[in-house]
Amino acid sequence: MGDVVQFKRQTVAERHKGSTLCRSGFHQWEVLKEKQFDVKQGKLITVYQCARCAKIKSKAL
Repeated sequence: MGDVVQFKRQTVAERHKGSTLCRSGFHQWEVLKEKQFDVKQGKLITVYQCARCAKIKSKAL
């Protein structure tokens, strides 16, 4: 038999770290470099993704 590995349970603070800020509308937006052109609109766009909750928003230039 192999060794038994004990896993530490996450605390409540670790489990919900950052999610309360995003629920209140305080996202941590970062620019995604992969998607810069929208084919349907034919325009350059800036795509943002939240570093905490991975929500995506876009802004046309």
